[in-house]
Amino acid sequence: MAETEGIGDGSKQLFAGLSNVSISGDIPVEGEITVPMASTSQEDDFSTLDEPVKDTIMRDLKAVGNKFVHVMYPKKSTSLLRDWDLWGPLVLCVSLALMLQGGNADSKDDGGPQFAEVFVIIWFGAIIITLNSKLLGGTISFFQSLCVLGYCILPLTVAMVVCRLMLLLSNKTASFIVRLVVVTVMFAWSTFASTAFLADSQPPNRRALAVYPIFLFYFVISWMVLTFNTVS
Repeated sequence: MAETEGIGDGSKQLFAGLSNVSISGDIPVEGEITVPMASTSQEDDFSTLDEPVKDTIMRDLKAVGNKFVHVMYPKKSTSLLRDWDLWGPLVLCVSLALMLQGGNADSKDDGGPQFAEVFVIIWFGAIIITLNSKLLGGTISFFQSLCVLGYCILPLTVAMVVCRLMLLLSNKTASFIVRLVVVTVMFAWSTFASTAFLADSQPPNRRALAVYPIFLFYFVISWMVLTFNTVS
């Protein structure tokens, strides 16, 4: 007990001088005691769940239209790869399949392939090309490749519209020549546009192996467009 009392007396003597010390109100207190909050940006506050349905649809349509422009005027741009979607390829595939289908869907003697045949050829071919690209060491993702291949069908879809109009002419020779020229140009356009986006994603020594299946893919579609004929 004596030792405890001795320690207590020593503590009182040690801190006895501090009892007369006071902090003046004129002395500024440095530092902050506010709780740090996570910084919020404008992008974090924006949510598609809070916007009207009309704005969402218009924004998506604008994005699809911009990708169509990139295909028709191909240039090195990452927007088509970065903001990928499959809405445009789906619309182009369905449109092309409907136009390639003959006038009577139940007839086996119509002038074109059935809807399911075109649909399967386009998507199965795009998947095979994408897998080939990945096996060769491509740096783009699976859906990015499908997006590019699907959007680059746009020139051939335009060629199909022209061919349907040319088939209305009575002069079959002139009609075939115009169709041949249009399909050839659009085939070259589709191949060039797709390789402009996909070639750089391949190793330099394997680009030819990646471009060759793309060439065959659009050649098959071009052949279906060129050889299409309505029922007389």
